[in-house]
Amino acid sequence: MSMLNSIRNFILEDEFKINIYKNKVNIVNYTKIGHFDFNTVEIYYEGGKIIIKGNNLVISKMVIDEILITGDILNIELR
Repeated sequence: MSMLNSIRNFILEDEFKINIYKNKVNIVNYTKIGHFDFNTVEIYYEGGKIIIKGNNLVISKMVIDEILITGDILNIELR
C-alpha cells in the first residue's frame, strides 16, 4: 500500500515546489503569472511570489500548474 500512496501523492501533488537547474527554473503549483518579459518573470503562489531575473528568459513549458523558465538566470527572489 505504501507504493500506491507514493504514486498517488506524486500524481496528485498539491504542494508548491521550485526546482532550480543550470539555466532553468521549474515551478510546480503556482497560482498565477504576474509579469513576464525577457528580463523578469513574477510568479505568484499561495504563500507569496517568486521574482526571476536574467536575460533571454523564455517559458519553455507551461501546463495548468507547472511552468519551466529557461534562459540566462541571474537572480531568484522569494517574497
